[in-house]
Amino acid sequence: MQQQLMKIIDEMGKASAKAQNLPTPITSASRMQTNRHVLYILKDSEAKMTGKGIIIGFLKVGYKKLFVLDRQGAHNEVEPLCVLDFYIHESLQRHGYGKELFHYMLQRERIEPYQLAIDRPSEKLLCFLRKHYSLSDIIPQVNNFVIFHGFFSHQHAPARKLPPKRSEGDIKPYSLSDREFLKEETEPPWPFNQSRALTRSSSVGNSPVRGCLKPFLNEQELLKNLRLCPPHAAAQHLINGDPGNLLSQRRRTSSLNRSENSH
Repeated sequence: MQQQLMKIIDEMGKASAKAQNLPTPITSASRMQTNRHVLYILKDSEAKMTGKGIIIGFLKVGYKKLFVLDRQGAHNEVEPLCVLDFYIHESLQRHGYGKELFHYMLQRERIEPYQLAIDRPSEKLLCFLRKHYSLSDIIPQVNNFVIFHGFFSHQHAPARKLPPKRSEGDIKPYSLSDREFLKEETEPPWPFNQSRALTRSSSVGNSPVRGCLKPFLNEQELLKNLRLCPPHAAAQHLINGDPGNLLSQRRRTSSLNRSENSH
């Protein structure tokens, strides 16, 4: 029985996709097992063609989180009941079966037609809603869903509103102060900032121009300069290995300072 039902759902999904010129079916048994959508199936139990009745059509609905626009262009985060797929066999259309199935769904879900969001409705479905439920005042959206007048005034939960989207002319990549900040460059540390070759362009919009920095002294020049520097007297005593002279010199310096202070 379950395998037969899964086959029926797959075949109805294919027929619905073909009627709507969709590349792939949006209703299948595998998808119904992985989501929380509800599938209403209308069957003619009085038909004796196969002894088991025939499938007339189906209606799939489910709750989805959406961002929709109101009349003022503000974004609203809502989770309405959505009509996701609706199909009546071509040979049985215009016999009242569609309205019977749709009305049964409204009663079971305890919802009004204007509270629904319709996913990618065909022209036939829009005519159906306009004829049977007087839904013609559409609130334009930027997604594939269609909502009608009265949608926001009858939400069960308060809609979460976001500020209206600004026009493209008002949107700037960054402000003037940001551009000035990006143009500035951090001053390099010593000794790089001592180079005269470092110059900065004063024209607006140009990047700073940096010249080549003066290379460091090589090892030989560095040793040469160190040799030319006269050693300190204290260092000379340490080099000669005579720390006693250094200690006596410190004592004499200390005694001289005390004598000068006494005078």
